[in-house]
Amino acid sequence: MKLVFMGTPEFSVPVLDALVAAGHEILAVYCQPPRPAGRGKKDRPSPVQSRAEALGLPVRHPKSLRNDEAQAEFAAIGADAAVVVAYGLILPKPVLDAPVHGCLNIHASLLPRWRGAAPIHRAILSGDAETGVCIMQMEEGLDTGPVLLREATPIGAQETTAELHDRLSEMGARLIVEALANLPDLKPEPQPEDGVTYAAKIDKAEAEIDWTRSAQEVDRQIRGLSPFPGAWSLIRNERVKFLASRLAEGEGDPGEVLDDRLTVACGTGAVQPLRLQRAGRGAQDPESFLRGWPIGRGERIGS
Repeated sequence: MKLVFMGTPEFSVPVLDALVAAGHEILAVYCQPPRPAGRGKKDRPSPVQSRAEALGLPVRHPKSLRNDEAQAEFAAIGADAAVVVAYGLILPKPVLDAPVHGCLNIHASLLPRWRGAAPIHRAILSGDAETGVCIMQMEEGLDTGPVLLREATPIGAQETTAELHDRLSEMGARLIVEALANLPDLKPEPQPEDGVTYAAKIDKAEAEIDWTRSAQEVDRQIRGLSPFPGAWSLIRNERVKFLASRLAEGEGDPGEVLDDRLTVACGTGAVQPLRLQRAGRGAQDPESFLRGWPIGRGERIGS
C-alpha cells in the first residue's frame, strides 16, 4: 500500500522498519520537529526522523496540522492509509479523512483501558496483570475509535516500563503489518463504554518514593517510572534513582534498610532494588552500588 507514516519517539521506529520490510511504499514520514537536547542544547532530530532519513524517506515535521496549508499538503500525498504511532500532534478531521482507508493508530493498551498519553506507565503503576496493543481506526476523540485488531500480553512481575515498551513496540509492528494485509476483511469493533480509563501524562512529582506505602505500591512505582522520570529516594541527603526492583521478605520501619543487599522496609512488606543510579553516574546493580557506597543494616533512607 501507499502509506504516510506518522510517529516520533523510539517506540515508533520498529513499526516504520516493519512497514518498509513488508514492502509498503512510504510516501512521507511525519514527525515532531527537532528539539534542543544535550549539554549544548542543539536541535536534535527525533528517532523517527533519523531512521527515516537513513532509509532515504522524505520527512516532514509541521508544527501543526490545523491550518489549511498543512492539510492540503497532507491530502495531496494521495495515501491509501496513514499509520500513526506516538506522533504527538492532534490530527484534525480533514487529515483523518484524507487517506483512502483513513488513519490507523497503534495504541499500547487494551482499549478502552488507558486511553491517552502514558498507557505503558499507567498499566504497571496500577498493577495490571496484562496489557497489549490495539490497532484502531482513528476518529476525532482521544483514542475512541473502533478497534481492528488487538493482542494481549501478561506484564512480568519484575518488568519495567522500558522493557514492556520494547515488547509492545515489536508487537505493534507485527500487528499493523497483519492489519494492512487483511484490511478489507477486518471488522471494526466499537469500544465499549464500560471500562474507560485515562493514562495521564507522567508528572515528575510522582517520582519520589513514599516508603510508608505498601511494598506492592512501591515496587510498581519503581518499575512503572523506569527509566523516566525514575523513582527516587534520598540516601544521606543525595537523590538516588531506583530503576528496577522486586518484592522481598522482611518487615521494619518504613525506609529502614533490612540487610546487606539494600532491601528496604515499606509500610507493609519490603522491596529489594535491582538497579540504582546516583546523580551523574551510570546505573548499577545493588552489589556494585554498595561496593562503592556501603549502606548498613538499620540505616534509614527517604525524606
